[in-house]
Amino acid sequence: MHEDVLRDVSSLFRGASAACLDGLLRRTIEHRVAPGTVLFDQAELPNFQIVLVAGSLQLFGRSGTQREVLIEVVRAPDLVIPAAVMSASPYLLQARAPEASHLLLIEADAFREAVAAEPGLAQAVIATLARQFRRMVRQAKSLKLQSSTQRVGCYLLALSERQGTPGQAHLPYEKHIIASELGMTRESFSRALASLEPAGLRVEGQVIAILDRDRLAAVAQPDPLIDPDARDDGPDASSPVLSAGAAPLHRRS
Repeated sequence: MHEDVLRDVSSLFRGASAACLDGLLRRTIEHRVAPGTVLFDQAELPNFQIVLVAGSLQLFGRSGTQREVLIEVVRAPDLVIPAAVMSASPYLLQARAPEASHLLLIEADAFREAVAAEPGLAQAVIATLARQFRRMVRQAKSLKLQSSTQRVGCYLLALSERQGTPGQAHLPYEKHIIASELGMTRESFSRALASLEPAGLRVEGQVIAILDRDRLAAVAQPDPLIDPDARDDGPDASSPVLSAGAAPLHRRS
């Protein structure tokens, strides 16, 4: 297992001892998947704790009538649904890779045993669960408290910032998938885009030009207690919970 791969995910396991990590690595498989790969389906029991090293995963929910919606996008580095792994419970969602992604697969039993035995690893997993819980609360608040136009406007502001292009946002998926993540139909998503054009948007296929961020923000009214926060998107290296007694991930000699 390559040293650079371990370094990419070391922030997820700060606080765990070197001996604990060495034991986990012996029960870990490195895996790469192509776009469109389904990693697991809802109702399946976890065999592995999946660690997303690079790329992203879409988490879909499906009803008994086979209606499917995008619930969340997981971005590297992160643990994929550790709540199901830790409770040995069926997945409530399907995981699908929208792009080529790089994973580590830690045997589920070994991961649970290590968390039970190693306080540092337990604290790191608790920190990850806390971030993921906060993301879900933000999403619930957005769906219940923001209009469809506000949700689309805030999504575009956050997306352009994450992509490093404040003057435009490149839609990463088909519009009907983004619409489902935002809790609306594709038609409602298109209407919201059209209603935001007077606020400085110009739609050019998958590229949305943001001609006036201040005017767009005035209409969308982003809320720091609702809209995405970088601290909830990934491990916080400065967290005292994660940094106390930290041991770096390393390759076995």
